[in-house]
Amino acid sequence: MLAAHAQPADVRRDTTVAAVERVMPSVVNIATTAVVDSTDPLFRWRAEFFGYRVRPQLEEVPSSVGSGVIMDESGYVLTNEHVVKGANRIWVKLMDGRELEAERVTGATKTDVALLRIKSKEGDKFTPVRFAADDDLLLGETVITLGNPFGLGGSVSKGILSSKSRRPPREDSPLDVADWLQTDAAINPGNSGGPLINLRGELIGLNVAVYREGQGIGFAIPIKRVNESISRYFTPEGTKALWFGARVRSGASLLEITAVEVASPAGKGGLRVGDTILQVAGKTPRNFIDFMRELNAAGSDKPVSFLIRRANAQQTLSVRLTPERDFFNAELVRQKLGLHVQELTRELAAKMGFPFFGGFVVTDVDKDSPAAEAKLENFFVLRGVDNQPAGDLVELGRALHAKRSGDIARLNVIAPPKRGSFAGFREGSVPVKLK
Repeated sequence: MLAAHAQPADVRRDTTVAAVERVMPSVVNIATTAVVDSTDPLFRWRAEFFGYRVRPQLEEVPSSVGSGVIMDESGYVLTNEHVVKGANRIWVKLMDGRELEAERVTGATKTDVALLRIKSKEGDKFTPVRFAADDDLLLGETVITLGNPFGLGGSVSKGILSSKSRRPPREDSPLDVADWLQTDAAINPGNSGGPLINLRGELIGLNVAVYREGQGIGFAIPIKRVNESISRYFTPEGTKALWFGARVRSGASLLEITAVEVASPAGKGGLRVGDTILQVAGKTPRNFIDFMRELNAAGSDKPVSFLIRRANAQQTLSVRLTPERDFFNAELVRQKLGLHVQELTRELAAKMGFPFFGGFVVTDVDKDSPAAEAKLENFFVLRGVDNQPAGDLVELGRALHAKRSGDIARLNVIAPPKRGSFAGFREGSVPVKLK
């Protein structure tokens, strides 16, 4: 009796097809509406010429503008900031055909990363993509770009990773992503915000741009930068104004501490770079978002217990979060610079005769301090550090605390007119060596 012949494997079902099948359920189309003024420009000009007031003719204009990828089963979606910027309503269309409204959680033009949350029923779960490890990139490896352009269904293109470090194609670009990924896989219109994946079906970047002057040159934001961008939002600092002082790698199955700030609650509690988080407040977080939910829920009323793994051994640590304003305050500014400052409110500016407000006015300078050596004086106004504006004392304190003793901080200041001078306020940058 002859043995039955085994069915041959389908040669078409290779690693590329397997990766696409694994990730495509996580890919969404993103549609938005924006409120625009549709008043006829000629009518507006004639009305204004004759002194009539014109009521704007406002209407919602829909558009299908890009793609996104689900990063968490509870419905968080990653996309580009330019895809949803200016939208008053956002919808996502899933690969199974469902259309659900979403809300913008956070985003930044400088990184071009935005985070959305699908408005869904309690208990609804979505299919998330798996994140690759930071910098787990092979020059020349096969990569795949996915998208759901215009809501017509999945779009796939394939190529190689051409470069692990590419600057934005225009020198004057507002984006500050220093190491975009470059690929020759086509990034078609409507694919912005969609995933760039490897053959394991892991997210290695977000599609962001195509270089129109070149043939087959596309760019993606690397997952390392995506992680950094979204982790800023989910920290207690971003949601509760509480200082935790550590960064946790997001999107991975194992939560790992990637950075710990000096003198922070996390550092004082014993957390170290490389620690793996097993439990927080007695619960096992399934992912990064779960971890931050538990941490935020604890607040500053009592310590939070951490069960970690370090060097193949488990340890239990305790961390008490601190209100940011209790540490990043005027006293920290004085310790670092030797400056006594006060927030320049609208009322204080009017009282002092300043034609502007915002920033911090210098009320005193300690002798033999870094500020005194830099010739800063009373009534100078401090606006930021290293060309980054500081909106409040917490932001100012954070910028200074991030630097070590002996580092140079370039203070952005406005100097008042000198007595007897006809010159007005002078704005510039002053280098100061920190204590």
